[in-house]
Amino acid sequence: MIEIIKEILSYPFMVRALVVGLLVSLCAALLGVGLVLKRYSMIGDGLSHVGFASLAIAMVFNAAPLLVSIPAVVLAAFFLLRISENSNIKGDAAIAIISTSSLAIGVLAVSIKTGMNTDVCNYMFGSILAMSKSDVRLSVILSIVVIWMFIFFYNKLFAVTFDENYARATGIKAGMFNMLIAVLTAVTIVLGMRMMGALLISALIIFPALTSMRLFKTFKSVVISSAIISIVCFFIGITISYMVATPTGASVVAVNLTVFILFAGIRFARGRI
Repeated sequence: MIEIIKEILSYPFMVRALVVGLLVSLCAALLGVGLVLKRYSMIGDGLSHVGFASLAIAMVFNAAPLLVSIPAVVLAAFFLLRISENSNIKGDAAIAIISTSSLAIGVLAVSIKTGMNTDVCNYMFGSILAMSKSDVRLSVILSIVVIWMFIFFYNKLFAVTFDENYARATGIKAGMFNMLIAVLTAVTIVLGMRMMGALLISALIIFPALTSMRLFKTFKSVVISSAIISIVCFFIGITISYMVATPTGASVVAVNLTVFILFAGIRFARGRI
């Protein structure tokens, strides 16, 4: 196993993929706990489709992918939050509208201009070769911001997650924290979907939180467990991907699914005992 890890670290593109993947997995897990508890777990799926559309449009016009996709996904997160809060279109319906519309726009843009090609498939299903030095720098900055937010604003995040009305009554700016979480989630998705793919990135947000909730009950224990599970599952997944030559995104999701089933089995066994 040690020899395999040394071999993986001998390739610069694998080192970049490992660094970005681990940091994105950490951020997705931390942000995912609040999103799952607030029943916004599919926001990752919706925003990843927006990311796909923006990346497809950037490719058609030969623009820098990150410079186009990050503002577009952040703007989508803003509108998604506003639509859900201030209209009759709630949560899952708002996500479905944005998700399907963005996917259609992305497919149409590429098919009209160049036809469907391998680059688009890489964005949809992920590619470790897509990671660049700018992705590494951005993922480091993102992880610092997310960890800083959880350390210094833990109590406020806890209040906003479980009872926004109470949070507002105590003077907490719930809207600001919701928007901050949405923006950080958007950046996390843009970085992660380049490796995991637009169709699989939401798994990094959903699985660690749901897995942790099988065995842990307090908010703090779920957050810590989710972060550990996400990092371990990504590392195992990318290692299996390298050894067996399977797609990275699918391998990571398969490992997350296995751990979820394991935790669910342990919970079931505890209940029987």
